[in-house]
Amino acid sequence: MVDDGERRRRAPHLGPERRRPLVLDAALEVFSAKGYAGTTMQSVADAAGVTKPVVYDCFANRDELLLALLAREEQHLVISIVSALPADPNVGTPQEHVLEGVTAFLTAVAKQPQSWRIVFGAQYGAAPVVAERVLAARAFLVESLRLTLVKSLPGVTDPDANLPVLAELLASMIEACARMLVVDGTDRTPAELARTVAQVVGGGFGTV
Repeated sequence: MVDDGERRRRAPHLGPERRRPLVLDAALEVFSAKGYAGTTMQSVADAAGVTKPVVYDCFANRDELLLALLAREEQHLVISIVSALPADPNVGTPQEHVLEGVTAFLTAVAKQPQSWRIVFGAQYGAAPVVAERVLAARAFLVESLRLTLVKSLPGVTDPDANLPVLAELLASMIEACARMLVVDGTDRTPAELARTVAQVVGGGFGTV
C-alpha cells in the first residue's frame, strides 16, 4: 500500500496533462463534501495526494479548476438530461411524458450525486464566471423541456407565451426534487418524487 508521502514524491513524474484528470477527480470529492467556500487548492492537493504546486501546474486558480470540473461533469449531466426526455412525444399523454421523463432524470441524478452537488453548490457564493456557467446548464434544461412541451401539446393556447412558463415551472420542480435527493436528503425515491411532479402538472397542461 502506498502512503501519502510516497504519492507526493511520485507526483512530479507526471506532467500537467496526465495529472489534470486526477486533480479533477480529487476536486470532485472535495467540492461535493465542502462546497465552493471550503474548496481550496490545498484541500484539492491533499485529496489528490500531491503538493499544492502540482495543482497549480494544472490549473491557474480555484475558479479555473472549478470551471474545468463543471465542463467535465456537465457532459455527463447533459447526457442524463437528453436521455430523460421522452423518445416520442407523440405517444402517450403529457402526464405520462412528465412521469417518464422526470423518473429517468431523477434516477440519473441519484446515480451522480457528486456531479449535481457541484451544480447546486456553484450557484451560490462562487465567482460570477462560475455561476454563469451553471445558469447556462440550467437554461439548456429549460429549453429542452420547452421543446418537448411544444411537441407534446400542439393545442396549447398561445404557446409562445405559455410554453416557456410551463417549462420554467417544470424545471423548478425537477430542480427542487434533485436538490432533495443529493443535498437536503429525503426518504422518497426518484420514482416517488416523479409521481408527485406528474400529479401536480399533469392535469394543468391541457387547460392552459
